[in-house]
Amino acid sequence: QVQLVESGGGAVQPEGSLRLSCEVSGFTLDDYAIGWFRQAPGKEQEGVSCITSGDSSTFYAESVKGRFTISRDNATNTVYLQMNSLKVEDTGIYYCAADSGYYCPPIMEYWGQGTLVAVSS
Repeated sequence: QVQLVESGGGAVQPEGSLRLSCEVSGFTLDDYAIGWFRQAPGKEQEGVSCITSGDSSTFYAESVKGRFTISRDNATNTVYLQMNSLKVEDTGIYYCAADSGYYCPPIMEYWGQGTLVAVSS
């Protein structure tokens, strides 16, 4: 049974940092592309970052480049999203998702339940 469980969300002030974790089970992490997506209040879901299967190439939305870093630890079946210099507009529910392809399509095969990130002063 495939499961993805996010953690690490919370409330933070602008310019603060958070590290989100996505613990996966039911599949071999290295065989799947893992993406982080977010949905802000009143806005459509957007892709934030992707780490590809196999070679672990990384991709970022323009809005988070230079501030967010995605990584994976195959030994612990966990994918991380380190978020620095957070902005109010980073507020939203963050989801991790998995796909058996190389890259992260808009509709991934498996999704976590989400974790809330709230950035405000």
